[in-house]
Parts: sequence; structure tokens; C-alpha cells
Amino acid sequence: MLAAAQSAGSSGWPAPRIKVTNMKAIGVSLTPDSDRPYVFVRIETDQGVVGWGEATLEGKAGAVLAAVGDFREFIVGQDPMKVEHHWQSMYVHTFYRAGPVIGSAISGIDQALWDIRGKVLGLPVYKLLGGPVNPKGVRGYYHARAGTKEEMARLRASAKQLGVTCFKSGIPGEYEWIETNRKIKRAVDSLYRLREGLGEDLDIAIDFHAKTSPSVATIICKEVEPLNLLFIEEPCPPENVKAMARISRRTTTPIATGERLIASFGCRELIEKSVVDILQPDINHVGGISALWKVGAMAEASGISMAPHACEGPIGGLATVHVDAAMPNFVVQEICSGVQPDTKEKIWEEWMGFPAMRMVDGYFPLPEEPGLGFELTEQALAKYPFGGTLPMARVFHADGSVAEW
Repeated sequence: MLAAAQSAGSSGWPAPRIKVTNMKAIGVSLTPDSDRPYVFVRIETDQGVVGWGEATLEGKAGAVLAAVGDFREFIVGQDPMKVEHHWQSMYVHTFYRAGPVIGSAISGIDQALWDIRGKVLGLPVYKLLGGPVNPKGVRGYYHARAGTKEEMARLRASAKQLGVTCFKSGIPGEYEWIETNRKIKRAVDSLYRLREGLGEDLDIAIDFHAKTSPSVATIICKEVEPLNLLFIEEPCPPENVKAMARISRRTTTPIATGERLIASFGCRELIEKSVVDILQPDINHVGGISALWKVGAMAEASGISMAPHACEGPIGGLATVHVDAAMPNFVVQEICSGVQPDTKEKIWEEWMGFPAMRMVDGYFPLPEEPGLGFELTEQALAKYPFGGTLPMARVFHADGSVAEW
């Protein structure tokens, strides 16, 4: 009895066989003027197992770096295998419910703990979650960076060659609460040109980026129904659930949202009221692997599909693929990249030792290595030192009032 008590920690848990010895947040700027420098989380243990996660938050890197530091006492000295316990402690014991800064900090820590858990148990994270659903990997899409007919023809040819089956694009410009016929027609015509340019065989998703009001979004959604879009994303700000519901009821085009929502609690009302067809949480903001997995399970029970958002760095992207691979209601995975790799992807490959978040025959491949499936060194990241926090784009209407972008 005495021996048992002495071997237990102050919380009453048995002394862990593996213990966290250090946790740090690392800011990484690929360019000095980036508004989204990466925030990576590295967790070290007394057994030499290291876990990596991502807590990147666009425009608020400094705040997230500080928030990760605030959670050190929650994690250092603890058993990293108790992933859910640590998630609950960080979320609940913060008292004030998580917004994007706290949510992103928790996300990076949670991913790193899952990475450690997989490495200790000798399995990829998607296998710990019960996957894979599809051994081919995870279906994905690139962004359609094409404006002219010639560019669209080249993009279509590249897609056929690479096996890519889906792209995402957007609508041009900014929109007033009640918009002119000319502006609405411009948006509608751009989507018809995109469908004509890419053809009938490719799936197309369109991101409104919450630029439109419910009335303007409803008109555009109705006009483009013949295009059979895969989904329309964020036709209005996601916090306005009733407005989103009005748009959804008025169109046959599937409606998606979720990249700005935090934790399963932030998605609850959309799911309970069946407001949208597709949810798109971001693993770097929603609360990591644990939270994305919970949202997916909640959505499945309500007949809602999952198409997670990913527009930050490679660690969050790779972590998302693990969750996708085990979700039965998964549809498609975003990566904010073009069909041809650019400088960003080349740096990712330099870090990871493989072409991270590049599809093969239209699918993101699944690793067989344990944890998240990669090794990373701080020395590799040191070539791109943190350049500080810069704000995201600030867009204004002609009269000077604030516009969504």
C-alpha cells in the first residue's frame, strides 16, 4: 500500500513510464513579410521520443507562441500518453473557453502528443484511430490558379496527367450587404467560365470566404446550381448560424463551413440543426487531432460530411491526413497549394525528406512509419528564423467601411 502510494504521482495516477521533459514553440518564417509564419510545437521525453505538432494561426503567431508557453506546466513532467486527459485539462482549466489563439495552442500540443503516442506504440496515428478506410490514401484537392481559357486548359491537362479529381477556387472582389446586379453577374459568370474551362469531369468547390451577405449568397448559389459544384464554402460568416441555415435551405448546392470554429463545441449547433452539408475544421485551430476526430464523429451521426481545411504548414497538413484516413464520412482534403509545387513545397520536402502534402494519383499517401510519419530537426528550421507577427490582409469597401476578404 505504501509502495503503491509512493509510486503514484500527486494526481493519484501511477508514475509514468515515459515523461515529458521539455516543450517549446518554434516560430518559422519562410519569408520576412509572411502573415502566417509557422508555429511548430516540439515535445521531448525522457525516453528520447520527440513529438511534433503545428499551432500556426494566421496573423497571430506571437500570441500563439505565448499561449503554447503558458501551457508548459500542463505538459512538462507529465505522461504524454494521456492525450485526452491533457486536452481536457488545457481546455477546461483555462476557464475562459478557447478562441482561435488558445485553440491553436492546444492544437499544436495535441498533435505532438499523438505523434509521441504513435511512436511509443509503433503505429501510425491513423491506425490508432481505426484506419485506413481507403488503403489508396486520402483524396485531396489543389487550388485552381487559372484565370484565362489557356490557363484553365493547362490546368485540366495537368490534373488528368496527375490523377487530380478536384479543385477549389473563389469568387472575385468584395461584396456589399445588398449588391448590384453587375457585381453579382460578374461572380456568376466567373463560375460558369471556370466550369467550362475545367470541364465536367472535375469536381469544383467554391470558397465565398464569408464575403457575401445571406441575400447576396442566396442569389449566387441559386444561379450556379446547374454547375453541380462539390460545395460552396462559407457563403456568410460562420458565427451566424441562422443566416447560414437560410442560405442552405434556399439552394440545392451543398454548403460547407468550419475553418474558423474551435473544438467540437463550436460545431455543435451547426450539427444539431443540420445547417450545413459539409464541415471543414482546421486541425491547427480546432483543437488538434483529438478535436477534429470528435467533430467528425458528431457529424457522421447527423449525416454531415467532412472536408477539413488546411492552409498553413506541413505538420498540420500531415496530421489531418491521419484523421481523414479513419473517418467514414470524409469527402476530400484541402491543401492551399497549386497543382505544380512551388518554393513552399520544396522547403517542406527539404525538412521532411519527402514531398509532404503532394498527391499521388489524386490521393495523399499514407505513411507506414509510426506517429505522424516523419522526423524533423530544429537545425533544418533554423534556416528560416521567425520574423515576427504581421497582420492578415485588411480590405475596405470604396466608402472606407470594413470588408470581408
